[in-house]
Amino acid sequence: MEVCYQLPVLPLDRPVPKHVLSRRGAISFSSSSSLFGAPDPRQLSQRRGAISYDSSDQTALYIRMLGDVRVRSQVGFEPEGRGSYPYLCIDFRTLHSCSESTSASSLIPGPGFISAGPVSGRRLRRLLSFQRYLHSSRLLWGTTHLNPLHILDEDYIGQAKCMLERVGSWNFDIFLFDRLTNGNSLVTMTFHLLNQYGLLELFQLDMVKLWRFLVMVQEDYHSLNPYHNAVHAADVTQAMYCYLREPKLAKSLTSCDILLGLLAAATHDLDHPGVNQPFLIKTNHYLAKLYRNSSVLENHHWRSAVGLLRETGLFSHLPAEEGLKMERQLGSLILATDISRQNEYLGKFRTHLNQDDLCLSNASHRHFILQMALKCADICNPCRPWELSKQWSEKVTQEFFHQGDIEKKHKLEVSPLCDSQRNSMGNIQIGFMTYVVEPLFAEWGRFSDTRLSQTMLGHLGLNKASWGGLVQQERPSSPDELEPSSPASVTMPTPAITESEPESASAVEPTAVTTATATGATNSKEIPQGRKES
Repeated sequence: MEVCYQLPVLPLDRPVPKHVLSRRGAISFSSSSSLFGAPDPRQLSQRRGAISYDSSDQTALYIRMLGDVRVRSQVGFEPEGRGSYPYLCIDFRTLHSCSESTSASSLIPGPGFISAGPVSGRRLRRLLSFQRYLHSSRLLWGTTHLNPLHILDEDYIGQAKCMLERVGSWNFDIFLFDRLTNGNSLVTMTFHLLNQYGLLELFQLDMVKLWRFLVMVQEDYHSLNPYHNAVHAADVTQAMYCYLREPKLAKSLTSCDILLGLLAAATHDLDHPGVNQPFLIKTNHYLAKLYRNSSVLENHHWRSAVGLLRETGLFSHLPAEEGLKMERQLGSLILATDISRQNEYLGKFRTHLNQDDLCLSNASHRHFILQMALKCADICNPCRPWELSKQWSEKVTQEFFHQGDIEKKHKLEVSPLCDSQRNSMGNIQIGFMTYVVEPLFAEWGRFSDTRLSQTMLGHLGLNKASWGGLVQQERPSSPDELEPSSPASVTMPTPAITESEPESASAVEPTAVTTATATGATNSKEIPQGRKES
């Protein structure tokens, strides 16, 4: 366990720095006494921070930061854009106020401060992210806290906790949840679900290692990507949880299956560059060469996740063979999200359903169902209510057109669906729903004929009709825009045949996967945005 630094105390007789008082927020009091009222929960969504006084410590003021500020060297705080600082609601004892400095140096020593030499900003932020938990749970004082896995700031717990109580609802608004957690939806969501299933105790996961792992995962998603960012990963994780609760899965899946399913959902697009596989191939990107032009992004997501697992040592307490087995199974789940293998998985799923030979007491069959569940969760946006689905459609189209603009700028062939002059958002979505989403969810409905499946198919039909109406209103001027994107318009080049995927725990760890020709449009694995031009 790494050292959590105790920052110096700001005495009450010292003036509060102007740059703190000028921040948006309010002065609130934290006390067990009923004389001090709690803030109105309806006002919390507008707050960005507050100054609070803790009656148990008469010598200190606390600055409550809700994620939009960071500690600067030897000065107070500096604003930073949402999403670029993925740490959640931590109480920091303020640094001694002094003149502003732009140099990166070590903290000023003070009461209770443990000096360990200069620390990098990234490392320091990760260390400090645990201080809120340690303070609230009072582990340092040896007393038991009523909620040992408390991860939200007390001022936000009302709204965010209320949403987490309905985390199994298909109408869950991940965008609102992301705002309430101040851009930390992925960390908060995944930690909550793992805790809810009791997986921390069951697998004896070190809480600090797990929290550090989730923070690093969230940090490695590119916040500048309109679509492939941590919010998308949190949304997929929430959808995966909904599928895990379906009766057939809930009574058959083991704790290990659930752990792998949630971790795969959280990491399935880790370090996504915001461009698709064909872009990486035609620009001779090093990832395309590394994975031999096959499942390039999916292999990278998997390897990145394994790298963080090993860096944090989350599974280091498990036997070595068991840890490798879980890494291979995690890779098998993530690799299944490759849209270019859609027909392969869908055909296998349809065959099992036609023959009625799926036996969930069989480990390989359970793993295959987890793969299909993750594939559904990955492209479930068209099956959400219109208000949510439309937002995702706008984000995914923005990434497409961004990549197309980069390709035009560098005189490259524009990828299908990435030309803003030849494609419209409505036509892209109708084509995606028709050729990719509907076939997959129709088969999932055959496997799990529940109220959730009917709800998803109902939303899918309504959303498709809504996009059709919008397309009619646009009155396109060119014949190319009159029909939705067809399978031919989104066919990907067929890469070289490569090694096999780790379909089960006993499979050999692969470096690439066989890739078939795509027959769909824009799955979450083929959504470009062109941050990188290499």
